[in-house]
Amino acid sequence: MDARRLTHRRSLHLRSLGIMADREHSDVGESLEAENARLDRSHAEEAKAASKRLQGRVQGLLTPVPRSAPQTRAMMKTVSSGNCTLSVPAKNSYRMVVLGASRVGKSSIVSRFLNGRFEDQYTPTIEDFHRKVYNIRGDMYQLDILDTSGNHPFPAMRRLSILTGDVFILVFSLDNRESFDEVKRLQKQILEVKSCLKNKTKEAAELPMVICGNKNDHSELCRQVPSTEAELLVSGDENCAYFEVSAKKNTNVDEMFYGLFSMAKLPHEMSPALHRKISVQYGDAFHPRPFCMRRVKDMGAYGMVSPFARRPSVNSDLKYIKAKVLREGQARERDKCTIQ
Repeated sequence: MDARRLTHRRSLHLRSLGIMADREHSDVGESLEAENARLDRSHAEEAKAASKRLQGRVQGLLTPVPRSAPQTRAMMKTVSSGNCTLSVPAKNSYRMVVLGASRVGKSSIVSRFLNGRFEDQYTPTIEDFHRKVYNIRGDMYQLDILDTSGNHPFPAMRRLSILTGDVFILVFSLDNRESFDEVKRLQKQILEVKSCLKNKTKEAAELPMVICGNKNDHSELCRQVPSTEAELLVSGDENCAYFEVSAKKNTNVDEMFYGLFSMAKLPHEMSPALHRKISVQYGDAFHPRPFCMRRVKDMGAYGMVSPFARRPSVNSDLKYIKAKVLREGQARERDKCTIQ
């Protein structure tokens, strides 16, 4: 009898423990479900907020600037040894792109423009970037010079150089027929790329271009490109001119740059022979002064090569083109350069 009662009590106890365990599992399950639901709601709210923030950024990037909005001018600031700060309005900033086959004298022409020198030793160019700052009758100008590679290992980079260029110099060698054929291909590509950009930006800007036949100091027996054939490339286009030059002898180089800047409606004083060349140590000549304090002799033209100018990154050039397309060509933005 006692054994039966003990067994019955044990079974009742075990049954009660099972019921309690089931209740506890049920409570834990309900708690877990509630916590999961709360986390799901929290994650959904965070994702929704992040989506709104991203959408706002994209919308702000893609929304064109209204025509009535004031234009933002990017300023280039340089510091000389005299602690004078130079500010160039973005509307006065230009980029000159020099294109052509290898070994035709592109870098030699650029060297003549910058410092009047000629290097006999040939060094292949990958891509060189130079910057020259001008003070012309009190107004500041900036000219970036992109000396490109003749091999063009990266076609996309050449296309980007064309897109960001304002004035162009196409160089071939008078004693190399293949280099002349390359110039013809480059001229066609520039016109196609710029026409595509012009259609998107609705710009009416012209395309100043100079076709330059270098090495005219060589004998006529070495000539492979007649002048009449080269002149056909520029016939009928008032914004394109042909010059035969010699970077080695410095023949007709100044006239070529003078013609290019005239077509681009830039000051003639930007030509190498029409401004006073100064170094960064004498950068105080660029310091702006009140008009009433200037003397007549101070109203000339000065040019200074930035010694530590670095080429804007590819990302900067892409942003510049994108902004130009989205803003329909209203804003001109150039990268900053610091002279130390």
